[in-house]
Amino acid sequence: MDALCRDCLNSFDAKPGGLLRCPACRSPRCIAHAELNTLSIAHMDCDAFYASVEKRDNPELAAKPVIIGGGRRGVVSTACYIARIRGVRSAMPMFQALKLCPEAVVIKPRMEAYVEASRAIRQMMEEMTPGIEPLSLDEAFLDLTGTARLHGHPPAWMLARLTRRMKTELGLTGSIGLSHNKFLAKVASDLDKPHGFSVIGVAETAAFLKDKPVRMIWGVGAATQAALEKAGIRTFTDLLRWDRTDLVARFGSMGDRLWHLARGEDRRRVSANAPVKSISKETTFNEDTGDADLLDGHLWRLSEQVADRAKAKGIEGRVVVLKLRRADFTTLSRRLSLRDPAQLADTIYRTARGLFDGVGDQGPYRLIGVGIADLTPESNGAATGDLLDPDASRRGQAERATDEIRKRFGPDAILKGRALR
Repeated sequence: MDALCRDCLNSFDAKPGGLLRCPACRSPRCIAHAELNTLSIAHMDCDAFYASVEKRDNPELAAKPVIIGGGRRGVVSTACYIARIRGVRSAMPMFQALKLCPEAVVIKPRMEAYVEASRAIRQMMEEMTPGIEPLSLDEAFLDLTGTARLHGHPPAWMLARLTRRMKTELGLTGSIGLSHNKFLAKVASDLDKPHGFSVIGVAETAAFLKDKPVRMIWGVGAATQAALEKAGIRTFTDLLRWDRTDLVARFGSMGDRLWHLARGEDRRRVSANAPVKSISKETTFNEDTGDADLLDGHLWRLSEQVADRAKAKGIEGRVVVLKLRRADFTTLSRRLSLRDPAQLADTIYRTARGLFDGVGDQGPYRLIGVGIADLTPESNGAATGDLLDPDASRRGQAERATDEIRKRFGPDAILKGRALR
């Protein structure tokens, strides 16, 4: 059976069922599998990425529970494994996380540091293959099909080398899932965290999935899981009992996807140019607020941030989205389709403000967010004028001029009055 040492990258033959230890360096950190050297679709997931960057940059945090997030009234962005042992999870309200782990060190996100680390990892990946589909700063799919001739080593060896380089050169760790499609590669990357390497081969797919819970499917959240359980579907074995036509009739396009996944089938390709589906920004308040002026100021700042990202990416949105979360954690979401796609902060803000006014007095709120969706390439201002708002064109020209001034003199060179609220 093909085997690989993840420490010294020695490839060797291993006896099935025997003690797995590298014959060259005696390390027990080895992986053995009958299809190890033939599989080529992988998922790499950094381990507690934001927290790991903070611990790397501040060694005094190494043995402490670390939570990345914004204040007691915010939510957890991520937590190190020490904090996770105490029950802290991503997206958990901060006050709840601190009840579970009161000694945790809470750190506000330093996105510039995380982006820098992500770029360094991405550069390492690009040396392996052009087939990279980033999912976020800390995870990506990789397609290494056909790269063995180029590198002189099979994909598994290159992936082990990647995580070793991440550890030695960047001080960060990642977990690898290797399989024959994206679905199973992502599942595999969660099987042996942190700093793991798991393989799901073609021959074992059916046996592996048998009796596994359907909640392990990426994208099956609480609402979908509840709908599946209502239909008596809790495991992949339950799914296999359903005809394809019945699943589609009950769950639409999701039903067709579930039918294929139940059989370990996923025809999606690793897409290096996967489109961005939406851009959004949100903020959580230290105290619930219903103050109209304060909320208006946040609407403008969030709209500016969304617009800046849209301009940087050269895209526009046909839909503006408003998100509000109340004190009891219920969430209100409103969206409006525009006549012409937009990327200007002025348009995004005015649309979001209209959506906010339409919600009425349902506060106070603990969170507010603004976003754009249904993205398209920017039209370079080719949209027709708005007869109901003859000043829109003038405001757009002023915003473009402001952008140019900020490029030359910095982001604080010009501020709108509402941004100071």
